[in-house]
Amino acid sequence: MNRDAVDRIARAVLYEGYLLYPYRGSALKNRLRFNFGTLHPASWTETRGERSFLETEVLVRGGEPRVEGAARFLHLVEMPSPSGPWQQGREREVALPSRPGVERFSFSAEEDGQERLDGSIELSSMPLGPDLHRVRVRLRNEGVLDSSASREAALRRALVSAHLLLAVREGEFVSLLEPPEDAASAAAGCRNVGCWPVLVGVPGTRDTMLVSPIILYDYPAVAPESPGDLFDGAEIDEVLSLRILTMTDEEKREARETDPRARAVLDRTEALSPADLIRLHGALREPPREASLRPGAHVRIRPRQGGDVFDIALAGKAATVAAVERDDQGRLLLAVTVDEDPGRDLGVFGHRFFFHADEVEPLP
Repeated sequence: MNRDAVDRIARAVLYEGYLLYPYRGSALKNRLRFNFGTLHPASWTETRGERSFLETEVLVRGGEPRVEGAARFLHLVEMPSPSGPWQQGREREVALPSRPGVERFSFSAEEDGQERLDGSIELSSMPLGPDLHRVRVRLRNEGVLDSSASREAALRRALVSAHLLLAVREGEFVSLLEPPEDAASAAAGCRNVGCWPVLVGVPGTRDTMLVSPIILYDYPAVAPESPGDLFDGAEIDEVLSLRILTMTDEEKREARETDPRARAVLDRTEALSPADLIRLHGALREPPREASLRPGAHVRIRPRQGGDVFDIALAGKAATVAAVERDDQGRLLLAVTVDEDPGRDLGVFGHRFFFHADEVEPLP
């Protein structure tokens, strides 16, 4: 597992929506905090349509696999700021039970403006076959709060941006997004409430899962060009960084005094060099398989079903990539010459056929 890459995407989930541009507590969108995966006390949620727990079910292969990991979330504390009270986040982590069962946890109020948190975490497992198991983890806010309490009071008793990071020993996780055929039915039967489990780490590895309150794909990653958290995954780093640089001195002063994390964002952005900003402009990355499809590459044609007469005639033929282009949707488009075609050596006047990257099979 690439621990740094996993921690980086997990932290991006933890702080998504924590503090939005212009990073001032007086901004309307920061006065009404919204974080994905916020678990409120159950007694407070009964009439409000909010959630008090998350529950995930994942598939694990192995004879006797052991799943371990932790729940992570923010514990808010009310602090003074130039625009009035502001809720800062303190990071909390609770380990999964070492064996199936329920464990309760609590975090006491360690500073003024902070409330006690109470919760439980439950682990269970059910065999579905000789080497396939369904593992369930449930994280619940067990706090008690009167239903008449304000939203701000409930947030101080909430598990904010709650998510799970799971690892497996002596086994491997099964993708729920793209399960193998023999596990497709079991994957469809997994129940996930308030969360979305995906594989994380080096693409192809299956030892770590992020159970996210945000819908992601398998192996999500923070772009290496990103200089750090901006707390808003819906924005483009370049655009947001340029906006930050246009803030007035008074706006920057208020942001810095609102939250230490806002201060870090501003300091980091103001320190960006012209070269750093250019790197934020964008990068074109190809999947490893596509990167091998260069002019001169040897391939076998495997057209998709429902093609034209040329697709039928050329299916299974060995060919050579003559040129690499992109279609109007940005997908890789290969111009190939068929190896057994007598006219393949006629240059631009020869027979060339076009296929997308997923319609050819690389050959040695």
